[in-house]
Amino acid sequence: MPKLKTKSGAKKRFRATGSGKITAARCGKRHNMIKRSKRQIRTLRGTAALAPSVAKRVRRYIPYGL
Repeated sequence: MPKLKTKSGAKKRFRATGSGKITAARCGKRHNMIKRSKRQIRTLRGTAALAPSVAKRVRRYIPYGL
């Protein structure tokens, strides 16, 4: 059976934690920032663990791990 290809967009956007959870940057910080509260902007900083249902899909994009 041939090797599976990794989605190149996925390998740039996602990382795995030591426990195996998938993390990604938070969404909603690209534009229209004037409308958002300071509290929301602070909360959107950094990365967050994906929900299990979404992480399952991401794992399919990266067949040989992160």
